[in-house]
Amino acid sequence: MDIKKKRKFEIDEIIMGLLLFGMAIIAFANVLGRYLFHYSIAFTEEFGVNFFVWVTVIGMGIAFERGAHLGMVTLFRKFPRPVKKFVVWLNLVLSVFLIGTVDWFTLRTIYQELTLYHSTSPALGIQMWIYYIGIPIFSIFVFIRIVRGHRKSLAKLEEVTK
Repeated sequence: MDIKKKRKFEIDEIIMGLLLFGMAIIAFANVLGRYLFHYSIAFTEEFGVNFFVWVTVIGMGIAFERGAHLGMVTLFRKFPRPVKKFVVWLNLVLSVFLIGTVDWFTLRTIYQELTLYHSTSPALGIQMWIYYIGIPIFSIFVFIRIVRGHRKSLAKLEEVTK
């Protein structure tokens, strides 16, 4: 008898769910405001846009772990086992380099915002670095999931060759 394992949610999935819920509430409040009161809550768009960026970063990590990114599977299947193993390792290195580069430039931008520009958001006047800081923070989850996905890919590769 096969008993289903109870799936536990990861912290990044919970954060992503809360951000999506917040985006839905904001959008719903905006629609109600426009149609019932003929008044738009335009400043809330700022939250929606930035929450969307954060959700995208978190979702990127989840996709890395699940292997849901686009790939050349047909070509990969034709490779011999040692080449497949090399490609899996190359994928890890390039993925970490990509996210690391995004973090590097984001942290540079945050530093510039804190020291030089001191710019604020147009509608709410929130300092822009507060919105930017979500990218390097949430990319920690991306790094964790890249490594998990890499381990799964290697395990699957070992399993197939047995």
